[in-house]
This record gives sequence, C-alpha cells and structure tokens, in this order.
Amino acid sequence: MIFTQPPVSDAWIIDIERRGDDRGFFARTMCKDEFAEHGMITDYVQQNSAFSAQRGTLRGMHFQTGSAAEAKLVRCLRGAIFDVIVDLRHRSPTYLKHAALELNAEDRRQIYVPPGFAHGYQTLMDDTEISYLVSAPYSPAAEEGLKFDDRTLGIVWPLPVTGISAKDLSWPALTAEGPPFF
Repeated sequence: MIFTQPPVSDAWIIDIERRGDDRGFFARTMCKDEFAEHGMITDYVQQNSAFSAQRGTLRGMHFQTGSAAEAKLVRCLRGAIFDVIVDLRHRSPTYLKHAALELNAEDRRQIYVPPGFAHGYQTLMDDTEISYLVSAPYSPAAEEGLKFDDRTLGIVWPLPVTGISAKDLSWPALTAEGPPFF
C-alpha cells in the first residue's frame, strides 16, 4: 500500500499496489502492521455499506463523540464520490481544516479518517456504493454533525445537491468557539 498524508493531521490516503497478470490483480486494502506503523487504528468492529441511486446525493458531515468516536476506512466500490473530512480536534495543528478527494471504483483509493473528524461525501455518479470499516459501534446518543455548507469550513462541493436527508440539513453551523467535542 502507498500512504500519502493529506493536508490534515493524522489522516491518510491509501493507494493499493496491484500485483497482476492476465487474470486480473491482487492487492491488500488493509494491513494491521502497516496501519500501526502510520499511527492508525488497527481494530475495526463494524463494516458498513451505503448506496446512493442519484448523482449529487450528499451524506454528512457526520461524527461520533466521546467514547464512541470512531476511525473510518472508506472505499468506493461502485461509481465515484467527492469525499471530505474535517479535523475537529481542538489541539490539532489542522483544527477546522478540511481535506477533499475523489474516491472511485476505478483507482480503488481509500481514506483513513481518524477519530475526531467529521466525514461526508457527495456522489459524482448514479448508482454509487461505498464500504467503510469503523472502529467503534454506532451510538445514536453520540451522533453529531456539521452543516455541509457551513461558511466557516469553506467546502466547495462539486455538484448541486440533488438529495440530502432532513437530519443532514438540520446539523448546526459552527459557532465562534467551534465544536466542543474533541
């Protein structure tokens, strides 16, 4: 695997190294030892899948707080997404900074999202599916979110939003103090 640091602390972009022949290829998408060498969480308790039928669908910006804070390892299995992470850790040198990248089924790139980050994405194609590992079980009481179009964050989404949940529309804008979660 090839690890690249995006412009936020402790997150990683992971590209696979294909070993192939005329049948196709083989590649590792997760290695406990290599993840540990990069300071990443290596124990995952759940794998989730999300499918979006329509291009322009936006999901996020989500995070879990307290002991339910989770790391995510996100990969696009079909279609393409514009993936965004936001550092919400008060003591981080990249506090309230974000990183964005395209994840798609073609290049099989992944992103590691550390605990203390908000995560969201917009589908770039119809019939897009993602899969992601999480390091903590989902806890409804610990679920939080940020307004996807918060001016403080300055995220520029590539497409008009064609679908978004009522819950994702209701997340608050940041206050002057920022999120009090991490």
